[in-house]
Amino acid sequence: MTVDTAPRSAMPKASVHDPEDKTLNLQVAAESEAQIYMDHNGSTPPLNSAVQAMVPFLEAGFGNPSSGHWAADAAKETIESSRRSVANLIGAAPDEIVFTSGGTEANNMAIKGVVGTASLQAKHVITTAIEHDAVLRPVRFLKSQGVKVSVLPVNGDGLVDPEAVRAAIRPETALISVMLANNEIGTIQPVSEIGKIAQACQIPFHTDAAQAIGKMAVDVGELGVDMLSLAGHKFGAPNGVGALYIRKGRACAPLLHGGGHELGRRAGTESALLLAGLGAAAQEVAGKDNLRVQAMRDYFWNRLQDAFGDRVVLNGHKYKRVPNTLSVSFPGRVGAEILAQLPQVAATTGSACHAGCVDMSHVLIAMGQTLEIGIGTIRFSLGETNTYSEIDAVVTALRRANED
Repeated sequence: MTVDTAPRSAMPKASVHDPEDKTLNLQVAAESEAQIYMDHNGSTPPLNSAVQAMVPFLEAGFGNPSSGHWAADAAKETIESSRRSVANLIGAAPDEIVFTSGGTEANNMAIKGVVGTASLQAKHVITTAIEHDAVLRPVRFLKSQGVKVSVLPVNGDGLVDPEAVRAAIRPETALISVMLANNEIGTIQPVSEIGKIAQACQIPFHTDAAQAIGKMAVDVGELGVDMLSLAGHKFGAPNGVGALYIRKGRACAPLLHGGGHELGRRAGTESALLLAGLGAAAQEVAGKDNLRVQAMRDYFWNRLQDAFGDRVVLNGHKYKRVPNTLSVSFPGRVGAEILAQLPQVAATTGSACHAGCVDMSHVLIAMGQTLEIGIGTIRFSLGETNTYSEIDAVVTALRRANED
């Protein structure tokens, strides 16, 4: 599991750029007017390998992969190749991968599917207060149906205590669901520790890994999870495709009923087009270290500290977070109003699902953040397409916006 462990003195410093360099200042000014994408946690640009893998299916690969004739062969072969690539990415077996329309469906399938197979006596779910709505809302739905729910708190860094999970377990507990990396602050949860607890108590354990895949090494065996959700558009695949890992032998009722697709686990004709892109992206990001992105993120934080001092606050754990995520708050300001003055910058005030909303995010509330700090939050999430000069341009624009 890769985390940021470098002290600030070892990170790139703002002094690598000379503030008196008028040529650089002109360059930064010009780039500040260009479009700058810093919302990779919302969605990533599609990788070229994924785009190229999909092209044949835009032109001729229209056959239904479930059909038994020549027109189905290419689609069927591509789907199974993609299944192997996704399995390899997370250390699973190919027949443990169920393709879905994305992370939301995968989360719903895991949560509702496991609880649906539990006995009448085992109807209790454990989760955390900082999960994505794609977990929290299905859990709330189950609660409305009479399922008991324990929503665990987190500390000021956004971390859940594994011992709190252990303490919440009851004889009727049917499922534990704890995300791997938070979408807003990037904090990495102690999933492997929770996995050991779940295994010892023989309780199914699910993790939403949508924000972790492609940013850090993920191995289902090391994590000790029974189910893991992923979303293709978070690591260079197209929107509208994802997967759910289900450990061999783990019961999980289908969310969708119909034909016998995906070995009867998810009805609906698979899209060879989208799965070609998913498989190609999975192959490309497997083993990627993200050190360059992490260095840019740390440089960004250093520049903000130099520019704003104690007028900027870091949200989330300083080291235990995915390499690309920088959630910061400007106390006394409104994050949405700051971003409104930076129309060229694509960033959010929390998760993408809350973009444009000045309400304090449920994640920051759970962390105990004050309203003054919470509503001044902006999440910058970087990717391979970003540059240091873009960061300089954004810092310059932020200084102007905060001077108004």
